[in-house]
Amino acid sequence: MSIERSAAMSDAVDTIISQWAEERPDLVEDLWPVELLARIQRLGRVVDKSAKAAAAVHGVEHGEFDVLTTLQRSGPPYALTAGTFLKASMVTSGAITNRIDRMEAKGLVERVRDDDDRRTVKIRLTERGHEVTRAAFADHLANYARLLADVDRDLVANTAEGLRQVLEALGDTTAK
Repeated sequence: MSIERSAAMSDAVDTIISQWAEERPDLVEDLWPVELLARIQRLGRVVDKSAKAAAAVHGVEHGEFDVLTTLQRSGPPYALTAGTFLKASMVTSGAITNRIDRMEAKGLVERVRDDDDRRTVKIRLTERGHEVTRAAFADHLANYARLLADVDRDLVANTAEGLRQVLEALGDTTAK
């Protein structure tokens, strides 16, 4: 593993690795996962902060934006069960319920009984929900483009492919 880097090609993770190499030289060869995983964590925080701000412009929290876009991309009738959201997220059923309650109060979604099984309740986008989603998603894409504006597109594509392979190796694949 190459720990030494030029000052021009250094980031916060390089500093962290260098500090650990100094503090624990016996673990230098074990620091290699930090090269990727710490950068993913830091990148996640940067993107999350920016996405939260972009969603707030439209009067929704980032988690609410996720529900809205999940419903929108599901296609007509733009309705899914709360359980579907639970499987796709890393939050508790109580958190999903609270999120849906807040969104229903804002007029973004409504709870409807399934026509085939009256015991099943689905969450459906309202017309207001569609309007907010259309505007917020367009701004979301523009925000992502702004974040990556100074990054070479080939680098983005290669990094995305590499991360796809890491996620697949970790078992994070879409269940069909």
